[in-house]
Amino acid sequence: MGSRLGKRVPADARQAVVVYGDDADSAESTVVLYEKQGTAWKRQGSWPAHNGRLGWTTDHRMDDERSPVGVFSVTDAGGSLDDPGSRLRYWYDDNAFASMIEDGDEHVHDFDYVIAINYNRLKGVPPFDWSRPDGVEKGGGIWLHLDHGDGTSACVTVPESGMKTLLRTLDPRRHPVVVMGDRKRLSA
Repeated sequence: MGSRLGKRVPADARQAVVVYGDDADSAESTVVLYEKQGTAWKRQGSWPAHNGRLGWTTDHRMDDERSPVGVFSVTDAGGSLDDPGSRLRYWYDDNAFASMIEDGDEHVHDFDYVIAINYNRLKGVPPFDWSRPDGVEKGGGIWLHLDHGDGTSACVTVPESGMKTLLRTLDPRRHPVVVMGDRKRLSA
């Protein structure tokens, strides 16, 4: 990670989920979990992932099908399945995510587990809360959630094993963040 985004990682952050795509227009990415031990960041796990269908943006807008580039805290999780042992506050609701999926849709399990990325959202509320403090036009509802094999509207998808690891590992006392973007922007 370059100095531009590195400076935006809060000093008290002890966990970082780094999401990077090969280029600005790529929907394929990698998710890497790091934990800070002393002054060094140690890699704890890595998973193949997907991000916005049209890649990455530094000016995310509603329905642009690009994931926002930046550093964002994570404080809340949830899903349509029971809590798998999340350290983040977990909101179980088997109906809250159902309105976003049509019957028979191949995406039926996407929201079994989600971690809300604090981009244009209120902290301390369920991931499915649609409040948008910076305005609806800036988008929101951007999550880490289960992978379905291709690009997303703006979320980042991770295989189920990765989601369970992240839920069981990310600890609010360690002030976790998500750092995300394409390689070029992340290394600037």
